[in-house]
Amino acid sequence: MCGIAGWIDWEKDLTNSTHIIDNMIESLTPRGPDAKGKWSSLHALLGHSRLAVIDIEGGKQPMTRNFNDWSYTITYNGELYNTENIRKDLKNKGYSFKGHSDTEVLLLSYIEWGEYCLERLNGIFAFGIWDNTKQTLFLARDRMGVKPLFYTLKNNSLIFASELKAMLTHPEIPPVIDSEGLAEIFCIGPARTPGNGVFKNINELKPGNYLLLNKNGTSIKSYWKLKNIPHTDSFKRTVETVRYLLLDAITSQLVSDVPIGTLLSGGLDSSAITAIASTNLRKHANKALPTFSVDYVDNSKYFKPSAFQPNSDSPWVKKMSKFSKTNHQDIFFDSSELVNSLETAVIARDLPGMADIDSSLLLFSKKIKEKVTVALSGECADEVFGGYPWFHSQESHDAQTFPWALYPETRLNILSPEVIQKIKPLDYISSRYRDALNEVPRYSKQESKRDQRFREIGYLTLTRFMPTLLDRKDRMTMATGLEVRVPFCDHRIVDYVWNIPWEMKNFQNREKGLMRIALKGFLPEDILWRKKSPYPKTHNPDFHQKLSTKLQQIINNPSSPLLPLINKESVQRMISEPNNTSNKPWFGQLMDSSRMFAYLIQTDIWLRKYKVSII
Repeated sequence: MCGIAGWIDWEKDLTNSTHIIDNMIESLTPRGPDAKGKWSSLHALLGHSRLAVIDIEGGKQPMTRNFNDWSYTITYNGELYNTENIRKDLKNKGYSFKGHSDTEVLLLSYIEWGEYCLERLNGIFAFGIWDNTKQTLFLARDRMGVKPLFYTLKNNSLIFASELKAMLTHPEIPPVIDSEGLAEIFCIGPARTPGNGVFKNINELKPGNYLLLNKNGTSIKSYWKLKNIPHTDSFKRTVETVRYLLLDAITSQLVSDVPIGTLLSGGLDSSAITAIASTNLRKHANKALPTFSVDYVDNSKYFKPSAFQPNSDSPWVKKMSKFSKTNHQDIFFDSSELVNSLETAVIARDLPGMADIDSSLLLFSKKIKEKVTVALSGECADEVFGGYPWFHSQESHDAQTFPWALYPETRLNILSPEVIQKIKPLDYISSRYRDALNEVPRYSKQESKRDQRFREIGYLTLTRFMPTLLDRKDRMTMATGLEVRVPFCDHRIVDYVWNIPWEMKNFQNREKGLMRIALKGFLPEDILWRKKSPYPKTHNPDFHQKLSTKLQQIINNPSSPLLPLINKESVQRMISEPNNTSNKPWFGQLMDSSRMFAYLIQTDIWLRKYKVSII
């Protein structure tokens, strides 16, 4: 994986501005610590910071290829999992290759098929290709949005980059947010509305979209969307197909020229990946698979089972590691490390995020990177196969809002009257929710209200909740130079499972029941049917106390940029009443009062560090 950046300007001689692309790329060094490169012409600058995973020598970027008097240059962040199939097709058409990188395959694919190359790609990617002959830029992003790509259009120029921090290093992009950006932070955050870059005039290319830029203007088109196709497969055939797709996705994502491992929680998703990856690695390399788990100091002492987190991971991790004969490492963090890393996590994400769920992954990734450069993780299985509590909750089905944020009053309580007047939180949330529902693909034939609602919740989860976790995964891992792949995001799995009836997905009335039966034989039975448990969080009361102290310090500081945005009395009351259970989770099942404190702390850090101006 890598960091990319570029600047196209029809009115300036950009050969005199290469220092700007240097600065943009420098800010992306954590994403690509192994090498830096840039390419320049009169009206185009491209930059690249590289994390070398495939073809260490032959995959350097930006990469230029000349073909029949035409010249093309690519800057690319991602990984193609069907590289060899595409390479074979291109060889049959007469193309030759200088190396074995997927970068070269991608560039030649575009030369041969233009924008239609995207239909052939199976992978995670964000890239830009400059056609120096036609003077056109082609930007594209993978179907699920695993890899980020931000851009801004200003006058006769376009600027793009992998991360917001790189965009903000450009002298023409100030760190300004307006009422919409403020609403994204306090009404939608830590999620974001698709395409919204929070900062004024910064957009994110939506998943499954591409952008074409030339002197005549800009056009953005979708090349992939979820489609409703009647599911005619029997249950047996459905199970067989899901099994095949899961196996193929996991094994195809094990390609790497550097050490590779898996994140292991002892849950269904990570255990399935670990079992299949371990078997593959022993078969082809006769090596034990490195696996890694995260936990917290004294967590066993303070852990209390709940409906959302029925048991701790530790015993299951040990069982799964023994079962798959992995080379396992348990990694522990204490409360001080989690709190102190909130700032690093904000800088990695460029926005307030998922509190210690972010900071713990950042610390975890840093430790993993000491052993491997590439890892596989179980994110997105719950989104694709219907594992989250809101798929199974009547309250969520009845609610006319995002099902992971049922209690907007928790957010309203912390905002100042001035901010509430400015952003109108309930109206903003309602508008974004309606926009999302209007996108849901509908059957022309009559569907029952129940089936319609399952389809809506599935779509909301895939397009509004899942990107939050993918953002977290990308920024926290890439901030440490660790590439993490997500096999359950394979678009073939998403396409197929989208159209499977809920009764099949919910086999035996169990969350992800279909996935469980498809994996039968790969895992111990008790792990196969283990009740879902979310990403582990600390239960140590010391964590809440440290957050309370830190937030109190912010409130007591009259120069804090957070103060004009919050209801100081209400937040103070929350700090003073640590045992008050009236404040319900405000985002997902894990974001309780402690995480609200952490979110406010991160917002204060973000406003200061990024010198954010609010207009």
